[in-house]
Amino acid sequence: MSANSADAVDELEIVLVKAGRTKIRYPAALLADDGTRVSVRAPWAGAGVRDFGFVRFEPGDVFTEHYWRDRWYAVKEVRAQDGALKGWYCDITRPAVRSGAELLVEDLDLDLWVSGDGGDVLRLDEDEFAASGLTERDPGAAAAARSALDELEALARADGLTALL
Repeated sequence: MSANSADAVDELEIVLVKAGRTKIRYPAALLADDGTRVSVRAPWAGAGVRDFGFVRFEPGDVFTEHYWRDRWYAVKEVRAQDGALKGWYCDITRPAVRSGAELLVEDLDLDLWVSGDGGDVLRLDEDEFAASGLTERDPGAAAAARSALDELEALARADGLTALL
C-alpha cells in the first residue's frame, strides 16, 4: 500500500511539525479517510487551559479535525465538553501525509479562527509567518500558504466552514 493509502486502522497518531521539529504528537480516533481527506476526533491534547483571548481550549474539549492531502490547510471543529460549538481553528499547513497509523502535518504558522456563530473571523500569527523566513526559503510554499488562508477566510465569511466539511 502507498504511504497515503486508507489503511484499516481505528486510531491515528497526529504528528504536528513546525520549523522542522515535532511540536506535538497525540492519538486520534479515525473517523474517515477517503484518500483525499482524513477526519479524526481527539480530546484537547494540550496541557491544561490555553486562553487565546477569543477562545479557551481546555480539558474536556473535543476536536474533530479534517486534513487534506491536496490542500494547504487543516480545519478543526472545537466543541466544549457539553457539546457546545466553540468554533473552528484552522491551521495553514503543507498537505498532510499519512503513513500507516501516522498522519504528518507541517504547520506553516498562519492560522484562522472562526467563532461558532460565524461572527468572528480572525487571521492569526501573520507576524510569526513573516518571521519564519518561509517566503525567502520556499517562495512557492509561502504563496500557497497565503492563498490557503485567503481561501479559508473567504469561505468562512461567505457560507461558513460547515459547507467545506
